[in-house]
Amino acid sequence: MQKLAEICIRRPVFATMLIVSLLVLGISSYFRLGVDLYPDIDIPTITVTTVLPGGSPEEIESTVSKPIEEAVNTVDGIEDLRSVSAEGISQVIIGFVLEKNADVAAQEIRDKVNRILGELPEDADMPFVEKLDIDASPVLSIAVSSAQPLREMTKRMDDILKKNLESLRGVGQVRFIGDRRRQIQIFLSVDKLAAYNLTIDQVRTALRSQNVEVPGGRLDQGSRELTVRTMGRIEDPRGFNNIIVAQVEGAPVRISVLGRVVDGVEEPRTYARLNGRNAIVLEIRKQSGTNTVEVIHRVKDRVAELLGELPPDYEIQYVRDQSDFIEASFEAVRGHLILGVCFAAFVVFLFIRNIRPTLIAALAIPTSII
Repeated sequence: MQKLAEICIRRPVFATMLIVSLLVLGISSYFRLGVDLYPDIDIPTITVTTVLPGGSPEEIESTVSKPIEEAVNTVDGIEDLRSVSAEGISQVIIGFVLEKNADVAAQEIRDKVNRILGELPEDADMPFVEKLDIDASPVLSIAVSSAQPLREMTKRMDDILKKNLESLRGVGQVRFIGDRRRQIQIFLSVDKLAAYNLTIDQVRTALRSQNVEVPGGRLDQGSRELTVRTMGRIEDPRGFNNIIVAQVEGAPVRISVLGRVVDGVEEPRTYARLNGRNAIVLEIRKQSGTNTVEVIHRVKDRVAELLGELPPDYEIQYVRDQSDFIEASFEAVRGHLILGVCFAAFVVFLFIRNIRPTLIAALAIPTSII
């Protein structure tokens, strides 16, 4: 360091160019810095989620959560192991020591779970193993309300907003809250099922087997080979009334005899309102490692472009926006740095009473930061 100081004193031009080169690199890096709420860290916490439709919490705990806990408990490096058993779903949370690689931990947990798949209930879905991702929380929530029915709003929001926003760079997922999707519902009469000695399983089997498209093989036509497909899907909801469930005393028993078909919406699981009207909320999740502020600005710009394609009675409001807090915090830090430089230079001038050292300190501090 003493040798460098001697060279800089004897060759001021060299020293100036050295500082300028560092300034250029620092300024260039400054504009490329990512701005986010949390640092990009990989926490070694793994979750195993298993769905068992219709299972009670007690059944979930004894037949799903406990076997998974016993299987993964042998993995090295576990610091915390707990589970949550609710109606129809089990979630086992495994926390590892910080030294454990999250990818390695996830693979080891996945291997242990695969070995006990035969011990889980037959109706249980395949366990889903995933790492804890801080970036998985929504960074932006957009509430859209209208006087139109929620089913029509859902279709329009899916076609116009959701598909366009999912294609943006940095956007990982767009999830609906309060949506109502179309669902063909069949309401059966218990008395009529009993009168014809039929069960729900027979009706379900008939619906599954008579509303399906199956491959029809290949058809050679000279030098061409065509793929044949059997069109068995029911296009009109009224067509479900003609499905034959069984033959009773030589006569077909159709769905129309056992109940009624309704072209409705799925059972609501989430609910949203905006200013007293029904609404649909779009939760925007960014891709891991991307800049939160840039992603949010990109989404807002695209929403502004798509407003013209929505009906005039649609009201859009941003109900959650992480960029506001991030940008406010960033501006506060930048303002504190500027104030720190000014106060440091003022203190130097106050004690030394010389403008030259004051200018040196005023230039050296921001140069060192950059």
